[in-house]
Amino acid sequence: MATKIKLTRMGMKKQPTYRVVIQEARSKRDGKFIENLGLYDPRQNPPLVQLKAERVNYWLKAGATPTDSVGRLLKMAGITDKYYKQRKQTKTAQAPTEAQSE
Repeated sequence: MATKIKLTRMGMKKQPTYRVVIQEARSKRDGKFIENLGLYDPRQNPPLVQLKAERVNYWLKAGATPTDSVGRLLKMAGITDKYYKQRKQTKTAQAPTEAQSE
């Protein structure tokens, strides 16, 4: 099951708000989702981005790929920068131990 972090549209006509959700890659935009990760409201100035950082990191580690628009939102919130720094640190910490075992 390939999962993606997507936006689901909500709100009235011409007044969009979006949920950031985990869905299967082939599901519809407003279809069934696995988990709600946050909220995005582009109508506010500056746009409102509320995300559950812990859960987003969990899903990124589990292999979920964000769509382009969600990727920009994660970057705005500073989540992807922290995730990739942690990922890089864990890889560099594991590399010397692998070399010593050989």
